Amino acid sequence: MDAVIRPYGTLDFLTQREISELSGPDEGPLKKLFHRCALAVLNTGEETDSSLEVMERYREFEIRVIQETRGIKLELKNAPQSAFVDGKLMYSIRDHLFSVLRDIVYIVKEQESRGLGAETQSPDITDFIYHILRNAGALKGLSEMNMAVCWGGHSINREEYEYTKEVGHQLGLRGFNICTGCGPGAMKGPMKGAAIGHAKQRNTGGCYLGLTEPGIIASESPNPIVNSLVVMPDIEKRLEAFLRVGHAFIIFPGGAGTVEELLYVLGILIHPENKQLPFPLLLTGPASSEKYFKTLNHFLISTLGDDIQSLYEIIIDDPEQVAQNATKAVRRVRKSRNQSGDAYHFNWMLHIDSDFQKPFLPNHQNMRELKLDPKMPAHEITANLRRIFSGIVAGNIKEEAIRQIEAKGPFEIEGDALMMKNLDLLLDSFCQDQRMKLPTEKEYLPCYRILP
Repeated sequence: MDAVIRPYGTLDFLTQREISELSGPDEGPLKKLFHRCALAVLNTGEETDSSLEVMERYREFEIRVIQETRGIKLELKNAPQSAFVDGKLMYSIRDHLFSVLRDIVYIVKEQESRGLGAETQSPDITDFIYHILRNAGALKGLSEMNMAVCWGGHSINREEYEYTKEVGHQLGLRGFNICTGCGPGAMKGPMKGAAIGHAKQRNTGGCYLGLTEPGIIASESPNPIVNSLVVMPDIEKRLEAFLRVGHAFIIFPGGAGTVEELLYVLGILIHPENKQLPFPLLLTGPASSEKYFKTLNHFLISTLGDDIQSLYEIIIDDPEQVAQNATKAVRRVRKSRNQSGDAYHFNWMLHIDSDFQKPFLPNHQNMRELKLDPKMPAHEITANLRRIFSGIVAGNIKEEAIRQIEAKGPFEIEGDALMMKNLDLLLDSFCQDQRMKLPTEKEYLPCYRILP
């Protein structure tokens, strides 16, 4: 399908240089990035989580930015038909396209002007994240302290999906807004449920915030409920953004990506500077997911020690209790921030080490060099475990990593024998439960190999 669309308040003007970079004959980095992310947005609702498959399926897709006297417009050629209704592009997708354009242009220019690189200091990275969110208007309304961050898998069964909706419903009834990774499954369910809860309470200002990044957006296209979409530069800044804007955190069943998120937050919470900060972290699912959480809990204890379970609470099959506990916990967060003088809209007080901020490039060498030894400090073990799961996510769904694995075989992971055994048991359970990727006719082939 072809179309010409204009923004409505999301982004109005670009410089002549920016337009030239986005629409010129040369395939510059800005143009390539926008093309990839725009196609991902247009492909929403399709049953695939392989960014490589999306790119190959729509090789003829084109998008151009055109300057007008009144602002700009986008010209689409050979776009996915599923993005249209009776020949007209859906409004949610139009808004998401201009959100992507806004963020990508801002990120590229800010990175250049700030001189951000491998040696960038931790406070500068956090400041950059704050400016991206502020530029996108995502910080508005967060002073109400009612943002529930929900994490969970994109490949979950129907019962688990319905449970995420009911938890979202209970949160919405209590005035919570929802922030997720913006994709399908456990990212869509809480937003859908909260929208119903908001409607029952005649809350017309509900915020459904989606945080994504270029490497994952093609496999987890923004769902149409998202009304505030922000593209972060990479997975690490995306994860930090979740922690900075959220007031309560709820984790549903998921696969490697969900465990990556959980390890990220646990690795930060075990730092001594964060021990006094209240941080509501609830793990929950329907009765059928009890085994999932037992397996996950055993893995965490066996690799990080018994004390790690003091940082989270597991609630099985009780959506109302989840929402009530989140409400009570946020009161403690509010009290803490009042006493410390920290902002309601951004968690500045949370200390995040550079190990959790610097981007990890998942390739065969970097994955093989990750060390896992029980003698290492707990935060270093957690940081490397997080990188391992990040690499598995990349190997499952990200274009560049998929191509590497096709050429060189699976990523290899090695470390302490007991840690490797427990890691293998957890990953094997994900494979058996079809949590790694969306189910297809083809049998899932692991993108990793655990070495003895």
